[in-house]
Parts: sequence; structure tokens; C-alpha cells
Amino acid sequence: MKSVRFPWSWMLPLCLILSIAVPYAHGQGLPAAHPEEVGLSSQRLERIDKLMQDYVDRGQVAGVIALIARQGKVAYCKSFGVMDEGKPMRADTIFRIASMTKPITSVAVMILLEEGRILLNDPLSKYLPEFKNPQVLVSDGPGEGQFHLVPAKREITIRHLLNHTSGITYGFWGRPHLYPLYTKAGISDGLVQTEGTIAEGVAKIARMPLMNQPGEAWEYGLNTDVLGHLVEVVSGMPLDQFFAERIFKPLGMVDTYFFLPESKLPRLAAVYTPNEQGGLRRLSDGSVKMGYELFSASWHYKGPRTYFSGGAGLVSTAADYLRFLQMLLNGGELDGVRLLGPRTVELMTRNQIGDLDVFLRSPGYKFGLGFAVLADPEKSGRIESRGEYNWGGFFYTRFWVDPREGLIGIMLPQIRPNRHLDLDEKFRILTYQAIMK
Repeated sequence: MKSVRFPWSWMLPLCLILSIAVPYAHGQGLPAAHPEEVGLSSQRLERIDKLMQDYVDRGQVAGVIALIARQGKVAYCKSFGVMDEGKPMRADTIFRIASMTKPITSVAVMILLEEGRILLNDPLSKYLPEFKNPQVLVSDGPGEGQFHLVPAKREITIRHLLNHTSGITYGFWGRPHLYPLYTKAGISDGLVQTEGTIAEGVAKIARMPLMNQPGEAWEYGLNTDVLGHLVEVVSGMPLDQFFAERIFKPLGMVDTYFFLPESKLPRLAAVYTPNEQGGLRRLSDGSVKMGYELFSASWHYKGPRTYFSGGAGLVSTAADYLRFLQMLLNGGELDGVRLLGPRTVELMTRNQIGDLDVFLRSPGYKFGLGFAVLADPEKSGRIESRGEYNWGGFFYTRFWVDPREGLIGIMLPQIRPNRHLDLDEKFRILTYQAIMK
């Protein structure tokens, strides 16, 4: 792995070229509009250029695409930095979107709901019998093995999976009791080459105790991987086929996959990580262990290609993901193709967890059926509107949708770890400060 510090003196001419960000050739995305046509200030949007380029020049991110759409038109979409060493970030660059897969899997579940094939309050065991009679872990102390199990008060339902209140967790959270159990069982978080199928992975999850009683706490975890297998069982189709036929083809999402075709591999962005000199280094294709996290930059093109992680498995482009989000913002329809009814989208994007807290978001945020939802902007002190919904991915990809403003924002870098970064928050603020009407 090469160690690189940004900006590079030996690449100064390229950096100068890239300081004039490359506008997106809209292609299969949405129509373009001059910012003023959709109530945004061109002059104020230029502040985003400076922000993004500054993070590239200081070695905080290697490259990034920033996109803003309003009223169904793209008002801002620019590329900064590099997608790989010596390769400028391109408008059609493909990114590992990781947990931005979750909203797509959630839409697949809601398609089945609208067809009358499932109900949200159905017990999961009705379709996946291995989840019958779950048990919940109760800690007896901080040490490994210091716990006992109690029967769950209720069955896990499909709704619990969609709103992450099932009690299923992620191994990479490093829970002192469950992490050893998950590791010993060989449970994949969906971020590394994985043998077998999602059906086999979900069977392993079913044998694990739950972190919480179903419905009593919000716990981010492998819920959506379980939902992906549920889609397979109910539809009778492998998850990749269901996505392709029921979501990607109808929406014109031509660059979204679990596993990349070889012809598109040159368009996949590299993953970077901070180095000891304050810059960045490119990760190699091998698996990486960071604390409790185990991931790979290459599982989308090297490996068995059989494990369809509904929670973290997809790659996509800014244009493709924009079309998916615009479908939701339109109430389930895009370009004459309807995936969901408006009432279903409304159901997905309102608070579905009551008074429970979402520990990954600031106060005021709740969770719907696949997204975080801003239920109380006064409590959060945030600039977004009530009803805004959003999520992000492991490699620092982010999106948000603000129905009140008819607004979509997408930010796509590739870096891990990234919790020290605040680029996404600043991008949001600079987007909203450009709204004039």
C-alpha cells in the first residue's frame, strides 16, 4: 500500500485542474437546471466548491462527488480530487455505498407489502422458521461469558427489522458478550468477502441471542440482511435478481450491483485511510482489521460473488442513487414508473419507533422503515425541515431528502475510518444557506 499525503507537489498541475470541479454529465440521472431556476443561489453554492476542495487539499478525503437536486432537477453536481491514484474523480465513478443499500432493501420489502404477500406485524418466523422463540441476552458482568439468556417477550416482526428494534446487532460494535459469539459463529457484517449465501448467513444470525427485547430499544444491526433473505423467500427470487428486475431496471439504475462486471471495474473508486503523516494512503485489496471492524476494498470484484448483503452489499453512482431517491421524493414514482404508492412512502418516512432514541443521530431524530427521520428539528437544533430523512454508508457516503424543500443531497467519498470528519455536516449547511425561495 502506498502512503500518500495530499496535496501532492508532484501532481500540482492536476490539482490545479481539479480545483475547477468537473460538472456532472447528467446522462441517465435527472435533468439539469440553473440553480436560480429551482430557488438556489449560484453564488452561494460556490462555497461548496471551496469546502470540498479544501478537504481534498488537506488530505481529509482523496476525492468526493457532491450533488444537490431540487424540484426534480440537478442544480449542483461536481467532482473533486481523485477516484484512485493518478485518476481524477469522474462523474460516473462507482462507489461502495454499504449501508445506503438498506433503503433499497426496505423498498423491496414494501413492494411485497403492497402486493399483499406480507404484513408488517407478521412474525418473522412465519417466513423464516429459524427465528421462532428467540432469546435475549442479559448481562451479569463485563467479562466474556458473564451473561444469561431469557425468552423474548414477543416474536420479532418484519416491522422490528425495518425500524431496527428487533434486538439484532452488528458484530463490529464490539459488544462485550455478543462480539465473541458473532465471531465464533462466522457471522459476516457484509463488508468483506463471504463464502456461501445470505440464507446461510441469516441462519447463523438466528442462532444468536438478541441485544434487547424486540420492540423495546433501537439497535442498529444486521436487520436488513435478514430482510434481504426474507425478500428472497417471499418472492422466490435471489435478491440480486429481485433488485435488478423490480427496482434497478424500472428506475434506469444502470450502474448499481452487488458485484461489479469486469468492464466497469476501472470506474470503482479506491478506499483510502488516514496515514501517520496526516495524509492518506490507499488500501490494498486484502481484508483490513480496524478494531472490531473487518472489511475489504475488493469484495465487490474478488471473491465468491454469492453473498447478497441486503444491509451493506451494493455499489452505485451518484446518478443512479439520485434516481432512487427522487422516486421516493415523488411518492414512489419516477418517469412514469411507479414502484410504491404515496401512502407507503409516507409510512416509511415517518417516526416508527415512538419515544425510543436513535443513538447514531442527534436528538430530534427518530427512525422510519429504512431511514433516520427528523421528527423534532427544534430539539435537534438542525437546519433541515421536519420530515427530512437520511442515511449513510460505512465508507462515508451520505444522502438526505427534504420533502418540504423538494431537496436531495448526496455526498460520495471512500474513506475509513471517518468519524473524525465533519464534511457531510458542512455540506448540508452550505446547501441550505443557498436556498433563496
